[in-house]
Amino acid sequence: MPLLSLASVVSALRAAGCVFAEDEAELILSTARTPDDAAAMVDRRVAGLPLELVLGWAEFAGLRITVEPGVFVPRRRTEFLVEQALATAPRARVVVDLCCGSGAVGAALAASLDGAELHAADIDPAAVSCARRNLAPYDGHAHLGDLYTALPERLRGRIDILAANVPYVPTGEVPLLPSEARDHEPLVALDGGTDGLDVLRRVAAEAPDWLAPGGCLLVETSRRQAPPALETFRRSGLTARTAVAAEAYAHVVIGTRA
Repeated sequence: MPLLSLASVVSALRAAGCVFAEDEAELILSTARTPDDAAAMVDRRVAGLPLELVLGWAEFAGLRITVEPGVFVPRRRTEFLVEQALATAPRARVVVDLCCGSGAVGAALAASLDGAELHAADIDPAAVSCARRNLAPYDGHAHLGDLYTALPERLRGRIDILAANVPYVPTGEVPLLPSEARDHEPLVALDGGTDGLDVLRRVAAEAPDWLAPGGCLLVETSRRQAPPALETFRRSGLTARTAVAAEAYAHVVIGTRA
């Protein structure tokens, strides 16, 4: 098959409604191994498959994170959670990425915390399989199970950074999500219950038992949910505050064990 030109790929992507057709075309052509591979990737993108799944990776915090079908794709706004975790606990030695999805948050933290012990957990087997690939360069461990039940008991009371990118879309708003999320990502990674805070409440309730003294829990949420999330953290016994990156539409609730 002849090589696809950049112009032809841009034209095809633009006709399919891709807003950033030029950028996407360059990524596809630079990632494809063969002309046939490039053509197939263009076809999948034109058919509506998210770009990250077409490429097989997503850029996150300066890393290329492997993503696979059926696994939550890390959002760039979640880089703010990573930044806040590193600012809050810059010398963390034990890190846990709860509700880890692809393991992007854990990998980004480990990349900046040389030698930290890294664990991740998710209830979805596909996510755990993907996370294992992304955490391998950092000797990280990905565990399958429901929140804390997945973690080794020896971590109890030792965690310095507990990053939990929990699902926080209210059930009634899931049908309003962009089709790339609604049609291609697992519901368990999106649906946070009636008010979007069901999983957050469960994470906050047990966090003090798992955090080391001075350890921190960080959870991404929405602007509307931040005040009740903050109160939930405080009721669990954590000293809590919020951090906001308005330009990224990112809101993070941070709780610290005294």
